[in-house]
Amino acid sequence: MNEMSTTIQNVRSVTPEQLMRELALGEKPFILDVRNEDEFQQWRIEGKDAVETLHIPYFDFLEDPEVNIGKVPKGREITVVCAKGGSSEYVAQLLSERGYQARNLAGGMIAWGNAHQFTEVSMAKEGQPDIVFYQINRFGKGCLSYLIGSAGEAIVVDPSRHIDQYINLANEKGLKIKHVFDTHLHADHISGGAALAERVGATYHIRMADAEGARFPYESLRDGQRFDVGNVTLRVIALETPGHTPGSTTFLINDKFLLTGDTIFVLGAGRPDLGGQAEPWARDLYRTLFEKLAPLPDDVWVLPAHFSSADEQREDGLVTERLGEIRRTNAVMQSRSEEEFIRSVLASLSEQPAIYGKIRKANLGWIQADEDEVTEMELGKNQCAASAIPTGR
Repeated sequence: MNEMSTTIQNVRSVTPEQLMRELALGEKPFILDVRNEDEFQQWRIEGKDAVETLHIPYFDFLEDPEVNIGKVPKGREITVVCAKGGSSEYVAQLLSERGYQARNLAGGMIAWGNAHQFTEVSMAKEGQPDIVFYQINRFGKGCLSYLIGSAGEAIVVDPSRHIDQYINLANEKGLKIKHVFDTHLHADHISGGAALAERVGATYHIRMADAEGARFPYESLRDGQRFDVGNVTLRVIALETPGHTPGSTTFLINDKFLLTGDTIFVLGAGRPDLGGQAEPWARDLYRTLFEKLAPLPDDVWVLPAHFSSADEQREDGLVTERLGEIRRTNAVMQSRSEEEFIRSVLASLSEQPAIYGKIRKANLGWIQADEDEVTEMELGKNQCAASAIPTGR
């Protein structure tokens, strides 16, 4: 850990990317979270294994520093976390002055939520060594996007609003982005789709069923539409895959990789209630999962737009699984009648975050927000997944 740390005003710091790598490697950082109680309950640092975390609000350290410092275990490296990195830096300084091995998470939870990790989809090179295929993991929010390229051209699917991430990767690989796709109208984060397409001169695609009335140019996707990009064949399949939203679309890449958006995850499926039409959209979801996707073979790799827990992430960092394994292990995919499916999925739903309605409007261009407002809107991990009660209970 020490080799990757830097010094800020005598307090060592760690970046979100470094902390994520440590968690992925199975290291056991001890987190001291000094945010307010409501912020802590809403969202916290997570890893593949349980993360040992102590919560003591920053103001408690101000009111009685010695008592609260005494609650922090000695002999451990302490990673101090707050919202933006300022309060935690102060607490890390207090700890360091008293002999603790303490460091600050640079940029706090906002930086944690904005960080992106790039993982190559290495199995895509089997039979096509020239393909460039990356899963881009915005791990703090559990959001996944993709850049796929070949022979100098590329597509991007479900980009975050941090569009320089995709432009830099494309430039690094010598690719020109030709098409940008959103699998659906996102509710948990601000899409970078339209902005990225405008910046690089690409075409932005989303289904009209989700984007009708949008205040930016787009081309609606058609059932069975095919895009040839370099040596990559992108085919829109299954007519539509509604359920999470009416316009949800799934993409089949080279007949081997299924970019499912929020239709199906490694665990769970996209919640059908974000548009206020929970039961009819749940019926659509049932037909999508058990009828429209049914002809696809078990060996297709599913690459979703979200994950809810680190259990969905493989040892190589990818969030993916073969469709056959998902059919076998995902509770949502267990065989049941349509009515049983609807009852089970609807019973699993938690209350959706109130901010999601505003994010949907922002993603249609109906409202404008500055960087501070957007940052506030996006705080917290995505809550886009529905589950189901496993059959047999």
